[in-house]
Amino acid sequence: MQHDQFDVTLEDSDLLGEVELTTNLIIAASESEEHLSVDEIDEILGVVPSPRQGS
Repeated sequence: MQHDQFDVTLEDSDLLGEVELTTNLIIAASESEEHLSVDEIDEILGVVPSPRQGS
């Protein structure tokens, strides 16, 4: 059996992660009656707030 050089699987894990995050935002926005707050968006995206620096 000869290998087909054009039969390749392309997978970009970073792109797949971004698509998943975007999909989660779209779903959350479509289920919400109001605009999503910044805090809600951060939670959906898994953003962890950085600790505040003392002045």
